[in-house]
Amino acid sequence: MKKYSVAIVGATGAVGKQILYLLEKSTIQIDQLRLLASAKSAGKTEKFKNKEIVVEETTEDSFKDIDLAFFSASGTVTKKYQQVARDLGAIVIDNTSAFRMDADVPLVIPEVNPEQLHAHNQLIANPNCSTIQMVVTLKPIAEAFGLQRVIVSTYQAVSGAGLDALKEMETQTQAVLNGKKPQAHILPSSSDKKHYPIAFNAIPQIDLFSEDGYTLEEWKMINETKKIMKIEALQVAATCVRIPVKSGHSESIYLEVNKDNVTVDDIKKVLEIAPGVLLEDKPSNQIYPMAITAAGKKEVFVGRIRRDLDNKKGFHLWVVSDNLIKGAALNAVQIAEKMIDMSLL
Repeated sequence: MKKYSVAIVGATGAVGKQILYLLEKSTIQIDQLRLLASAKSAGKTEKFKNKEIVVEETTEDSFKDIDLAFFSASGTVTKKYQQVARDLGAIVIDNTSAFRMDADVPLVIPEVNPEQLHAHNQLIANPNCSTIQMVVTLKPIAEAFGLQRVIVSTYQAVSGAGLDALKEMETQTQAVLNGKKPQAHILPSSSDKKHYPIAFNAIPQIDLFSEDGYTLEEWKMINETKKIMKIEALQVAATCVRIPVKSGHSESIYLEVNKDNVTVDDIKKVLEIAPGVLLEDKPSNQIYPMAITAAGKKEVFVGRIRRDLDNKKGFHLWVVSDNLIKGAALNAVQIAEKMIDMSLL
């Protein structure tokens, strides 16, 4: 079996650490692993298969003799180094939004559109975390019954904003419990002038606002879904909210199918056999997906499936997945595994 030289850019971040962990359990055979980060993190060590690997500063020389490079730092870092890596022969799998909407860059979820990998040109984009879990759920429904409209509200974990945001949530929570005023320096966006506490709060903003009143996170969900699903005239709307949960994004999804006389049982039967999906839908026993039980798991959990009371073609679903695993690191590793299976790497 072929062995590969692999680099992880952003190896000390939340997603980078998960990629490292998942690669240890992956079928990908690795003979060289290079961990890359900023100058501030250079010199730190991370464990891989009981070996300590020293983190190096990312430079243009970092990608010599690399077959596969996972980028999980910022979009700025991706834009700076992805072409260097490709010119040196590496295939880049990018977890940032830098190239997701480029027409010539495949935006791939292996359970949904692996055929797009044939057009990779050494650069594959990993979709947004909230997009991934929604589209993994929508795809089998669309194939079985057609799909014309999707309205989603998300309840997103703080880990999606990075390790510093997680630490600040913990500090804020302790402050509130001690009767003190929580200090906020990160959320909703580090680029904003105002910051709000996330502890005991829900912030209806993830990323910056655009002129149309939607945030960039909402824009990603809308446009990435359309690009991946490739359904003409598909209508998508999103509202994205940050809540004080460590790991696991939750989504309330309303969808409208094309076919008549589709039942809740029909939807369930399709999802029961859908790749990457685990059905948890026994409301009489209070069994439904929750962030606390999805954390650390690979699957996309679906439950609370019910027909809309006013539209026979409308259905409501509750979807939960670990945003750092399937929503980021796992999907990236699965892309690499799929490319090997398809003899593309």
